[in-house]
Amino acid sequence: MELGADDYLTKPFHIAELNARIKAVLRRQKLDGKNTIDIANVVLDLKERTFLVANENVPLNRKEFDILNYFLFNKNRLVTKTALAEHVWADNIDQADNFDFIYYQIKNLRKKLTEAKAEIEIEAVYGIGYKLIEK
Repeated sequence: MELGADDYLTKPFHIAELNARIKAVLRRQKLDGKNTIDIANVVLDLKERTFLVANENVPLNRKEFDILNYFLFNKNRLVTKTALAEHVWADNIDQADNFDFIYYQIKNLRKKLTEAKAEIEIEAVYGIGYKLIEK
């Protein structure tokens, strides 16, 4: 059994990042010790950082994986653009003057989900954010 830290935060850090990481640890507890999130015909392996749709590997870049991870943990919940940016980009979000980088990553992720025939989709909630739902 692997015991010990699975995350590291260097000083100085923002309280918002510490808070986000604590929430991430608490969310992982919801998995009952599993390393995967299984919804519909998709499996996200958190340890191996792989994404499968109908048992076929779908390559994701690091940000796409992190975005999908956040959406799967928040299935059927409205995720604001700000919350998504803070979770995925952490401290680097302070340097952003708009959310174009989020739109770009979500657009690519949606395309990959559609091409792989995933039974989940990311809906846009105009002016607010996004919601991951099962089809």
